[in-house]
Amino acid sequence: MFSWLRKEGGNGAPQVFRTVAEGLSSLYKEVLLPLEEEYFFHEFNSPRLDDSDFFAKPMILLIGQYSTGKTSFIRYLLENDFPGMRIGPEPTTDRFIAVMYGDRDAVIPGNALIVDPKRQFRALSKFGNAFLNRFQCSVSPNSVIENITIIDTPGILSGEKQRKDRGYDFVGVLEWFAERADRIVLLFDAHKLDISDEFRKCIEALRGQDDKIRIVLNKSDMVDHQQLMRVYGALMWSLGKVIRTPETARVYIGSFWDKPLKYDINRRLFEAEEQDLFAEIQSLPKNAALRKLNDLIKRARHALVHAYIISTLRRDMPSMFGKENKKMQLINNLHEVYREIERTYHISPGDFPPMGRMKEVLKDQDFSKFHALKPKMIEKVENMLANDMTNLMQMLPAEEAQSAPEKVVRGGAFAGTEQGPFAAGQGEGADYGAGELQEWVVEEHKTKYDKLFFELGPIDGKVSGATAKKQMVQSKLPNTVLGRIWKLSDVDRDGMLDQDEFALAQHLMQVKLDGHELPANLPPHLIPPSKRGFSS
Repeated sequence: MFSWLRKEGGNGAPQVFRTVAEGLSSLYKEVLLPLEEEYFFHEFNSPRLDDSDFFAKPMILLIGQYSTGKTSFIRYLLENDFPGMRIGPEPTTDRFIAVMYGDRDAVIPGNALIVDPKRQFRALSKFGNAFLNRFQCSVSPNSVIENITIIDTPGILSGEKQRKDRGYDFVGVLEWFAERADRIVLLFDAHKLDISDEFRKCIEALRGQDDKIRIVLNKSDMVDHQQLMRVYGALMWSLGKVIRTPETARVYIGSFWDKPLKYDINRRLFEAEEQDLFAEIQSLPKNAALRKLNDLIKRARHALVHAYIISTLRRDMPSMFGKENKKMQLINNLHEVYREIERTYHISPGDFPPMGRMKEVLKDQDFSKFHALKPKMIEKVENMLANDMTNLMQMLPAEEAQSAPEKVVRGGAFAGTEQGPFAAGQGEGADYGAGELQEWVVEEHKTKYDKLFFELGPIDGKVSGATAKKQMVQSKLPNTVLGRIWKLSDVDRDGMLDQDEFALAQHLMQVKLDGHELPANLPPHLIPPSKRGFSS
């Protein structure tokens, strides 16, 4: 175990931090939190952090207008329904749903979530019962969410619907989740690229989190390749007006559901884009400590600037008379306060909070309760940024290498692309079950499947993965589904399909095309007679 020893001031005993998360939690409580409380940082910005914020699993936040496929995207990754899931063309998800790992399927309501010290949602209590009644945790024993948490959000409204009052600070809740998320995925429908006023406000609220944002152009199989080029260009033009950054946003193009592709001419593009997105998601647990460290450094810089603003306002307030008039004068001339602080403390303009929002919050504050600047407190935070964070950074490589084998996102759709000709890497085997049956359910159509098999020109009674793949993609099923079918069918685990295995693969494709679910493991009635009793 790698550790870093930090010396305490005075006669205090030295601290030993065994993990980066432990070090961040301790530094926050001892150094940064006192500064935040001294200058009312939590009233202007996000609430204080708890231990659970530092030790929580990586979080993926999904945001998009209604019917863009957010819930379907989660189901695509899990390859299972999750408790409380609803899918439809209209706004079916009217609540925030945290999809998390648990021993059994369960739904935990919002009011119970915020009192659970083991979960990172306690600070959400500030948004009130109107929000908590629209917040739940869906617990499921799915291996995909064993090392990550996925947040499904209500569909963002457009047109007349967006005038509806949700009864709580919807944008504020999104900001809270965005600050703590490792990835923010904005989903767009290839047929619905308009950005409504509410969606625009939500995207603008994500400013400062640009490095976390990824964009998914979903349902891309519903248009042909020529239309897709136009759709992509229109999306980039729309985003350029809202996400005002010099860098081009990363857009993943695909169709993230398990139905056959309508236009499969772009299959290879969808496959490459999906593998890139999956690689991003699978890297999240490994990079979680670095993200938390980066976020705490960002928060500390904001807290320092906030302390300078509050102390400057306190300095310029009169001691006795004319306080209210002076307060309004200072608020109206806040830009001058910003310029003074920028020159005096050499602060970058990008580190200042948005002026409009700052003015709104200041109107309800009592300036006489603000405190003067305390140099020693400022010095402690600056020392933390200069020295302690550097020491924690040096712990990262060893910690990541040590935890890499355990902290991997696997299972679900990721398993479908981990083995066989549809693979982007190597996967694990599966328990195919056991038992002997006299009848094989595939036998009914095996004559047809055998004819297809011999048309492929088998060598030594088997067809290669590349040959089988060419035939299987004609089903237009997504690669993740075909990957799972291959994994189930290749009983001998030799990377080739014999006559019985090929027939099994054809049967499983038809099962999926008929709208049924694939088995997690191969049940006895699907095992070819020639393979019964076979152990891979």
